[in-house]
Amino acid sequence: MSALPSDLELSNPREKLTKPVQATLSSLKMLDVGKWPIFSLCSEEELQLIRQACVFGSAGNEVLYTTVNDEIFVLGTNCCGCLGLGDVQSTIEPRRLDSLSGKKIASLSYGSGPHIVLATTEGEVFTWGHNAYSQLGNGTTNHGLVPCQISTNLSNKQVIEVACGSYHSLVLTSDGEVFAWGYNNSGQVGSGSTVNQPIPRRVTGCLQNKVVVTIACGQMCCMAVVDTGEVYVWGYNGNGQLGLGSSGNQPTPCRVAALQGIRVQRVACGYAHTLVLTDEGQVYAWGANSYGQLGTGNKSNQSYPTPVTMEKDRIIEIAACHSTHTSAAKTQGGHVYMWGQCRGQSVILPHLTHFSCTDDVFACFATPAVSWRLLSVEPDDHLTVAESLKREFDNPDTADLKFLVDGKYIYAHKVLLKIRCEHFRSSLEDNEDDIVEMSEFSYPVYRAFLEYLYTDSISLSPEEAVGLLDLATFYRENRLKKLCQQTIKQGICEENAIALLSAAVKYEAQDLEEFCFRFCINHLTVVTQTSGFAEMDHDLLKNFISKASRVGAFKN
Repeated sequence: MSALPSDLELSNPREKLTKPVQATLSSLKMLDVGKWPIFSLCSEEELQLIRQACVFGSAGNEVLYTTVNDEIFVLGTNCCGCLGLGDVQSTIEPRRLDSLSGKKIASLSYGSGPHIVLATTEGEVFTWGHNAYSQLGNGTTNHGLVPCQISTNLSNKQVIEVACGSYHSLVLTSDGEVFAWGYNNSGQVGSGSTVNQPIPRRVTGCLQNKVVVTIACGQMCCMAVVDTGEVYVWGYNGNGQLGLGSSGNQPTPCRVAALQGIRVQRVACGYAHTLVLTDEGQVYAWGANSYGQLGTGNKSNQSYPTPVTMEKDRIIEIAACHSTHTSAAKTQGGHVYMWGQCRGQSVILPHLTHFSCTDDVFACFATPAVSWRLLSVEPDDHLTVAESLKREFDNPDTADLKFLVDGKYIYAHKVLLKIRCEHFRSSLEDNEDDIVEMSEFSYPVYRAFLEYLYTDSISLSPEEAVGLLDLATFYRENRLKKLCQQTIKQGICEENAIALLSAAVKYEAQDLEEFCFRFCINHLTVVTQTSGFAEMDHDLLKNFISKASRVGAFKN
């Protein structure tokens, strides 16, 4: 077994070992990068050019950002050459990283050394920085002062996501395979041994025939979510951060059995704790809890998944960062909560903040002030084609057609409707009228439909989305049908689950039907006591009981 790094030699490993940030792309309209102290070194002109950014390092003293011209700049203390400039000199002025000029970043993560792992939009992988434990994957233990493309075992693969542990690295390919390398004293590369891994090696075992959809790393552990919603874990488990009900290390992938019947969509890892987000908008946490970072109301570690209770609004995003004991989440209604370590204090229950994004939690509350993911910033001063079309929706000044629905007008443009919708292509072909009366659907539903044709998205409550699902089925708009199902899922609760299940069956929305059925089974006791269940259509009730029986819902 390889020796511990010198700065990790403690009797209590959770007090020193750190995990890298899981850096997935966010899309934020108006990101205030100025909330991170390191950006105070940049001029106002430089800040306005930033399109992506990641603040990292043991004290938040390093930053990498891309500009509107696809140039990459770095700034900071440059520990172990982590800025990739070919030297170890610190810089208080942004310096261009010429070796990656023109490359577009798809995913980026960093470790404790720090070392950097970057995936481009073309699926290439570049690494640089600290390398004492082969975490760069280039077969050596020499620090990498400049970005080096890693192709061994990845040459025919397209990498779409990267994650780093303290001193190990993990990547996910477009075909759902996971590769790992680097420090392996606790089995964190998933090879079944504790020998360090100098080059990328595919993680197999229980993942052999699974399709992985997202990954994350703890300080010395790994998480992988597969397309069925199951979570597989491996590596260090001294604080119960694998969620297996024990504290023993796991050298190969193992399924988190306690999440049986629950579909996980996202996973985020903190210093020594884990958060997962389910498709029902529920958060579960486990692992270290010395600062209340599990949000359970106490400071006791948990080795099993434990639900985190927030307001009734569903959760749509979770956040945790390798170098902090802080957790955060965002609700569908836009509320941002944080818990765990907050500027030295312990917050043991989710606390409502005044922020509009989880990133601000880490910029303002976490120590150090680092970003938990790669941030993507959209420009404010230029309207894209999509944004221009969105602005013209329901604009009477430019419209040449108006719909009269429930006594109210909705303004539209014939040419756009014909381009975007097969129904209008035929119905408006020889129609000279500039007013169309609509009585089949309600005003909110029809307005949402027309707005979708301008924006490619829907803005409607989950309850009203059922009516839009009816319209989408009638007009054979399959993509709109999928969006409606996603929106309806976000509004499901025990009281309306049967009504939504009935709607899914009526409109042949199979994905929504399966989701609603599974929700009913998971909340069977409460659902069967609702008025909706009592008034259930006879045939639907008969089919529901039959299907529920087949999945063992009525077994004692």
